[in-house]
Amino acid sequence: MAVPAMSVSPYWELTFDADGDVDGPERDRLLTEVSRRGVRDLLLFAHGWNDDRSGATLLYDRFFAPVPSLVPAARLGYAGVIWPSMMFADEPIPDFPPSPAAGAPASPRLDDSSRQALLRVFPDRATVLDRIARLLERQPDDGASLEEFGRLVRELVEVPVRGPQTRCAEDTRVPGAAGPGPEMLRGETARVCRDFAGALEQVAGRGAEEFSLTPKGLWDGARELLRQATYYAMKRRAGAVGERGLGPVLGRLAQAAPGVRVHLVGHSFGARLVSFALRGLPDGVRTVKSVTLLQGAFSHYAFAARLPQDPGAGGVLAGRQRRVDGPLVCCHSRFDSALGTLYPLASRVVGDDRSVAGELPGRAEDVGIGLLLGPRWGALGHDGVQAVDGTREVTLADALSGGLPASGCVNVDASAVVRRGGPPAGAHSDILHRELAQLVLTAGRVDRPAAAGG
Repeated sequence: MAVPAMSVSPYWELTFDADGDVDGPERDRLLTEVSRRGVRDLLLFAHGWNDDRSGATLLYDRFFAPVPSLVPAARLGYAGVIWPSMMFADEPIPDFPPSPAAGAPASPRLDDSSRQALLRVFPDRATVLDRIARLLERQPDDGASLEEFGRLVRELVEVPVRGPQTRCAEDTRVPGAAGPGPEMLRGETARVCRDFAGALEQVAGRGAEEFSLTPKGLWDGARELLRQATYYAMKRRAGAVGERGLGPVLGRLAQAAPGVRVHLVGHSFGARLVSFALRGLPDGVRTVKSVTLLQGAFSHYAFAARLPQDPGAGGVLAGRQRRVDGPLVCCHSRFDSALGTLYPLASRVVGDDRSVAGELPGRAEDVGIGLLLGPRWGALGHDGVQAVDGTREVTLADALSGGLPASGCVNVDASAVVRRGGPPAGAHSDILHRELAQLVLTAGRVDRPAAAGG
């Protein structure tokens, strides 16, 4: 496939399938041309829940656009990861052309664009999707229909995966615990839908007193359950692509171009992808000089050696930040509703902190999702890396003016710029800012002379 026209050059793409297998000709082109083109610093970006190549390429084009003017003398190369993911069409993305569904009135029905995206992600589940769509269209007022909906959603996302992909499903681990099984909807579906409906009310800025358990309210929650269940499957896939796919490619790049300095950037689930690439790096490879996570949609305990609530458990990426020959920078924003409100509830629903399983002590609509769930279910993109000794906390302005540490985890509060976006995701995708591109360069010390940068 021809490389698209971009605002920066040279630019390469790496396409992976759901199992992490890379497009061979694309990989070989990158390995061959990086040295030949004299690239010293390679900026490699992995998208989040974009569902097609054109959306991902547009993201890379716009994010990379200011870089040449920020470091005009640098010998830069650019690469974009393309992996099979998706997003629901009703989520507005700042600075992107709006989809027809984004401005439509709120409805639990499944719009055509989202349905087609689901079919691309789950091509052998057309019959299941038809039944899900019919239930969302009819919105029957009975508990049996909601339970059927929950069963269908579970059937949709429990697509068989190959070997190690299932190992990447959870972000925390407990010694002796069973592997990640079918825990989606482990409780009463109506209760899960009620919790999600209450969360949607909170994201929309309405208080709990305005929420009523009407049939439509419950089916609003049911549609959000479908969204979050689908994103759970994409989250699992991102880990597999990173560990099985990108990590080994970086190892081969280190052999083909020993002098190149790689700077990994990931947004949302793409942040998880590039982080799991650290787990897939061959031993001794030190080519990754920085990692920048933009609104990372995975557990803020992923890098922790021990969980605060259970010292016998730890993050699935514990210590992997030491595979970076430089800093691991985590951007977070309090305006990210997807990660501040919906992610914690979805994580609790699927048991993504296996050491603290148990029922909620109250109703989401009674006390508010964030307060109710507490810190154990948080995401990196909402409050940064947690429970990792030596983690620094800085604002974006301070990071850009005063620099960043040479190694270790650094939490950067990017709320000053990552702040736009409507419900349900809030500012989750508001990442096209010159300041964030500059942060990537600062993290990698890209603006330093070659002799000083190493």
